[in-house]
Order: sequence, then C-alpha cells, then structure tokens
Amino acid sequence: MINVKRVYEKPSAADGVRILVDRLWPRGIAKEDERAALWAKELAPSTELRKWFNHSVPLWGDFEKRYKAELKKNAAVEGFLEEHRHDKLITLLYGAKDMEHNHALVLKAYLDECFVKK
Repeated sequence: MINVKRVYEKPSAADGVRILVDRLWPRGIAKEDERAALWAKELAPSTELRKWFNHSVPLWGDFEKRYKAELKKNAAVEGFLEEHRHDKLITLLYGAKDMEHNHALVLKAYLDECFVKK
C-alpha cells in the first residue's frame, strides 16, 4: 500500500517507510530530521519538467502524461520496486502546497500499477 503525504506533516507510525520523492530538499527541514527517512530524488520529475509545470494547474494533464513517460524510461524505478517489494506500507513525501496537483500523486499511481504487475 502506498500513501502520499506532505513532508511538513507530523510523522505517524502508520506511515510505514517514509520516502521523500522531491528532486530538491524541502525548505525548512534539516536533512537529519526524521520526517524523511529515505530520499529517492531520482524518482522525481526531471528539472526541465518540474520547471515547465511550475505548479500550474492548467498544465496538470500534460504534466501527468510527460511525467509518466519519464518514469517509463527511468531505470531507478526498477531498483525502487525491488528494494521496497516487501514493504507493507510506503508513504511518499512531497513538499508542494497543492495536495491535488503534485508529482507524488502521479508517482503513487505509477508505482501502484508496477507493484500489481510484479
């Protein structure tokens, strides 16, 4: 099971394995902070895609398509699936303020599909 949560929210025992999936480290959080146990920045959208999207809701549909295309070509996805295949619960952490239009939601859906196929 995969959940998504803002990295700024208080950690919970129900989060399972907490993984930050932003390319950039979130502002105001020390790297030693327990809020993000792991950092999988290689799963985040490319810098070019992230800058192009710039959290613009009208671009959301195109962003989803482009990010999924990036994930299909991303070798780090296979390593992530292998490393976390036995984890019962994973929480993908992100820093964006928009809880309905962020890359962690796209990544969650993509990983859910991949885990089902495995």
